[in-house]
Amino acid sequence: MRRLSDATLGDLPPDVLRPGYDRAAVTAGVVHLGIGAFHRAHQAVAFEDAIAAGDPRWGVIGVSLRSPGVRDRMAEQDGLYSLVERDGSGERIRVIGAVQAVLVAPEDPAAVVAALAAPDTHLVTLTITEKGYKLRGGRLDADDPDVAHDLATLAAPRSAPGFLVAGLAARRAAGLPPFTALSCDNLPHNGRLLRDAVLALARAHDAGLAEWIARNGAFPQTMVDRIVPATTPADTDAVTARLGMADEALVKTEPFFQWVIEDRFCGPRPDFGTPGVQIADDVAPWEEAKLRLLNGAHSGIAYLGGLAGVEFVHEFVADAAGHRFVEALWRESIATLTPPAELDLDRYRADLMARFSNPALQHRTRQIAMDGSQKLPQRLLAPIMARRARGLPVDALALAVAAWMRSQSGIDDHGNGFIVDDPLAPMMAAALAGRSAPADQVDALLAIEPVFPPALAADAEVRAALIRHLTSLRDPGARATLEGVAPRPA
Repeated sequence: MRRLSDATLGDLPPDVLRPGYDRAAVTAGVVHLGIGAFHRAHQAVAFEDAIAAGDPRWGVIGVSLRSPGVRDRMAEQDGLYSLVERDGSGERIRVIGAVQAVLVAPEDPAAVVAALAAPDTHLVTLTITEKGYKLRGGRLDADDPDVAHDLATLAAPRSAPGFLVAGLAARRAAGLPPFTALSCDNLPHNGRLLRDAVLALARAHDAGLAEWIARNGAFPQTMVDRIVPATTPADTDAVTARLGMADEALVKTEPFFQWVIEDRFCGPRPDFGTPGVQIADDVAPWEEAKLRLLNGAHSGIAYLGGLAGVEFVHEFVADAAGHRFVEALWRESIATLTPPAELDLDRYRADLMARFSNPALQHRTRQIAMDGSQKLPQRLLAPIMARRARGLPVDALALAVAAWMRSQSGIDDHGNGFIVDDPLAPMMAAALAGRSAPADQVDALLAIEPVFPPALAADAEVRAALIRHLTSLRDPGARATLEGVAPRPA
């Protein structure tokens, strides 16, 4: 069957929106590190809108830091792919043309550095997941093999901070200004963390380079929000039938779109016209609300649902006990927030529940469960510590953390495998070795400082809540434990 491409765009069904501009006239003003599904459903859409509005400077050079899979699928399609939005009212398909090329960093690191150093590059965006920043305790992890390599030489970078420093060094040498670097990952203070990692690596090579970056560069804080489930073979088959041609690079998502960006750029930026894009003086309150409400609930759903054998998010919240748990977690987390005036938390919660309830997304709990050790600190542990500082209980939040602890057993309540990817999996397995009692397991995991701050680990009330919940999650299990969650004051 024919593939989606520039040559076949004209043969798409009339109800499928497609690029109406001359793709050959577009220049690459953006380099994106981590060109997975989220970027293609989120930032690339904003750049597509900017191009469609008449500004051709915002084409995207995508970079895969690991495998060639996305590159191989998109290259055969001239960088085109379908964005499939689904909700209860149906499905809408739009073909996105902003991505001009995809580079694979391990194959040709010099090409990535050249793209970063190109005169037309004004923005570098990143969706590399929390672990991609190579941080330990909020600082660049010098013990990471990729970071250790880049600290020794930037001739062929391996880490995201290494590529950014190499690209910035090349720009400085060529007399070009730095680019604006926007982290679009779910890290609190993501811009500051990225800046600190880049400056630490730059300083190890050239103090003058680090000073130049600090003085002239920009690392805005950002908050991104759009649910992007993994694409399944059934999705691909359905879209192929709808288009009358194959699309091996499609992404599916929800209609909701939000991108809040700190107004801190060091060069040109698009005149963002996408609904949901907001330029703000302070992103932190938006970021905190999203991490603790949307992402925090997602993590609780992932582990409790996964243990109970619930496959999809919408199935979890459709159940009265699951719905009650999410509301209880939100009540606890909301008490830790200082929302901006524009954010109505009651409306935000209602909108989140409606999004979680969307059956068309087919958002799998196990997809969300990946990399839990990197996600828990900002999603669940931060609100726990904020509440404990005020002497408040943490029952629902502790249940979510205990479910993550229980998931380290590798099986769900039905005896099926429940193993998810996590960069600290070996460390956690070693900590749990030979420990079978819930109290011993809680103590072993609380001692892992890359996850749990010592002050939290030393909190007797938190420890007691975790032991109580872990005991219940083992017997009678996640489902029965959820049934016992009752409404209580925050």
